[in-house]
This record gives sequence, C-alpha cells and structure tokens, in this order.
Amino acid sequence: MEVPFLDLKAQYNSIKNEVLSELEDVMQKSCFVLGPKVKAFEENFAKFCQVKHAVGVSSGTDALTLALAALGIGKGDEVILPANTFIATAEAVSHCGAEPVLVDVDPDTYTINPALIKAKITKKTKAVVPVHLYGQMADMDEIMSIAKKHNLFVVEDACQAHGSRYKGRMAGSIGDIGCFSFYPGKNLGAYGEGGACTTNSDELAQKIRMLRDHGSEKKYYHDMVGYNARMHGFQGAVLNVKLKYLEAWNEARRKNADYYSKLLKSNPKIKTPKTPKDNVHIFHLYVIQLDNRDAVIDKLRENGVSTIIHYPIPIHLQKAYVQLGYKEGDFSVTEAAAKRALSLPMYPELTKEQIEYVCEMLKKITNRN
Repeated sequence: MEVPFLDLKAQYNSIKNEVLSELEDVMQKSCFVLGPKVKAFEENFAKFCQVKHAVGVSSGTDALTLALAALGIGKGDEVILPANTFIATAEAVSHCGAEPVLVDVDPDTYTINPALIKAKITKKTKAVVPVHLYGQMADMDEIMSIAKKHNLFVVEDACQAHGSRYKGRMAGSIGDIGCFSFYPGKNLGAYGEGGACTTNSDELAQKIRMLRDHGSEKKYYHDMVGYNARMHGFQGAVLNVKLKYLEAWNEARRKNADYYSKLLKSNPKIKTPKTPKDNVHIFHLYVIQLDNRDAVIDKLRENGVSTIIHYPIPIHLQKAYVQLGYKEGDFSVTEAAAKRALSLPMYPELTKEQIEYVCEMLKKITNRN
C-alpha cells in the first residue's frame, strides 16, 4: 500500500468546481493583486479567528516580518522565540534587524517552555514569539503574564495553527498580533504562497496594511519604507472557498490522530502526541518520537509510507545562525526531538485502512529493532 505524507489532490477534487468558478471570476474582473476576493477573505478569516482585523499578505514569513516591523522591532532589539520551530520564525526577527534569543521547549507539547523565558529577558528584549507548533497552542496565559510584567509585545506564530484553541480562545486572537501561513500543505492552504496577520488593534492593522504595500495608504504616496507583500487575488479566492470547510477538515484530522494514538498506544517504543486539557489540537502534523528514527524512516519508505522530520537540524545548529554563539547541548529537549521526532502521514482524507497500515508497519519495524 502507498501512503503519501500529504494528498493535496484529494482535497482539490472535493472542491474543484467551487475553486474553478472563483478563479474564473478573478480572471474576468482582472483583480490580481489584493482586490475584492482578498478583502472578502480578510473579513471572513477575522471572524473565524474572533478578531477585529485580518490582513492578507504574501506568505507566513512576511506576516511575521510585518508584524514585528509594525511593532517597531529593529536594530539593537532582542526577540525571544522557541528553539524548536521552522527557521522562518527566526528569519523574521533577523529581517527586522533584531536578534533572535532562543528558549527550549516543553517535552510533551514541543512549544516554548514559559518557565525558561524569564531568564532570557534583558533590557534589549522587546517581544516574545510563541510558536503554536504542529497544530496546538503554547501556554498563552503564562506567556501573556510574563509579557505584561516585563512590558513585552507578544506575536503569535500561528502558521501551523489555523483553528487551534486555548481555553476557548482562537489562535491569533490572544497576543498583540497573530501570524498565519497559507502554504499549500497547511490546514488552510492556498494554491501558492500566502499569509495573514490578525489583530484587535486598529492602529496595528493599518500599519500592516501600509507595510505590505510599500508603506502606502494612497497609491504613490509613501509614509514609511515598506515591503511588497500583498496577497494575490487568486489566493484570496481559493482561501475563501476553503475556509468554509476548515472546521470539518480539522475535525477529520483530530479523528485520524485519535485513531493513530489508539493503535500506537500499546507500543512502548513510540511516544505519541499529548494535548493539554485546555487545548484544541488541529493536528497540522502528527508527530511521534522513537529511537532509531532514521532507520525506521528507510523501512517505512521501502513499504510505501512517506514521512517527514520536523525538524532535523534545530535553529541554533543551523549554519545561518552560527553567529548567535549557541552550541550543541544548549537546548536538550529540542535536540532530542531533532533526533527522535517523526511526522506520520496526516490529512483529512486519510483513510482508516491507511492509518492501520502505517501503524502495522511501525509495529513490525520497531519490533525488529
């Protein structure tokens, strides 16, 4: 049996007619950059996230960069973020001229460990960027409490958390700004690159709108140095169609995750995901931990099962960030995950038979090791 890590065609086929109709409308009206489709999506996504504003931008990385820029983060500032995340979180800080300051993560949720944040706060610290990793939110109450005490901004990296909840509140609605990616493989994915910033602040929303469009509120009048980070009309159209199905797709992912965990719980060699009682996990990724991970990957591949590692090399050990001065051993939980974590196939259309096959292969392979 072949089990792909992700099957975007299956989702496309289920909404093909709606999507093609919307794309044709964009073509007919020739509104290719921003325009009515993007505006409609922004309004609907803001409602979904339970915030006043959503601003569509060109990617999740740009969402993070524009969020930090709107908050005035720049040269000489420090921004705290987890060591276990995709490099874009750190890149956004660097692009603003600030320095990323890394913190280790919780061994069960893989999100930033709030207990370790305080020790990293200095006079230069201006913001904290908790990452809602793999589809579940960080411990936002504790993070917000620390931020308030030390007068820090909070930017939620919700690029993997479309629809995640923490104590009933939506991802992207708790911090000063929330940032989302609509990369095709995300729970809410565009047909290309896309992103958004969410906020309850009128002032910040307006700054981000200007920053995404060359610092302009009125065409050819530029009040600040900005970026070219506008969302395309095609992506707004696609996302607006898909947003209607997001909750159902997320629920399908949760059911798939529950089935995985049910089948794998009796295997002592595998650590399955854990979700705190206050969280609603959307399982952008279903991440397990096990020994001899790389050998297991090879055997799974030989048997038709595709997997991915999120992430094989932590940020502090990447060549791009050697100047930060970190070394191996500085973030033990993150480094252990880099050696042991494995993302199994996960998407709404995944069948019970496919999940059973993956788990049976894992059982056979781990029993031999």
